[in-house]
Amino acid sequence: MTDRMIPPRPRRRSLVELLVDVPRLVSELVTAEIEQLKAELTAKVKGLGIAAGLLAAAAVVLLFMVGVLLTAAVLALSLVMPGWAAALVVAAVLLIIAAILGWIGYVKLKADMPPLPSDTIESVKKDIDVVRGVHRP
Repeated sequence: MTDRMIPPRPRRRSLVELLVDVPRLVSELVTAEIEQLKAELTAKVKGLGIAAGLLAAAAVVLLFMVGVLLTAAVLALSLVMPGWAAALVVAAVLLIIAAILGWIGYVKLKADMPPLPSDTIESVKKDIDVVRGVHRP
């Protein structure tokens, strides 16, 4: 005889007992999956929030940097002309850049109007015609 004891065999459950447990087990599985999903989404949303905050802070710092560069441009021009004239020249250049960007945006906006998915609408019309058996050129 050995010194070790043989562990008892687990009781075998009947098919009816197993089938009775299925709804409870499925419910527990779904609940556990939902909890895991909530925890994962919470962690991801928190990370996205931190990333968005850092990007916003970087944009603010970049905006300040642009202001400093514009000041440097005014100061550099003030070496060859009065300060007020240098500021006006820099402001005029910025106005011209803004006008060009605004015009390009306006033209692009006008070209994309109305904002309807015309290709998709045509494709759906063709699909409906095919289902009806109608052939349009």
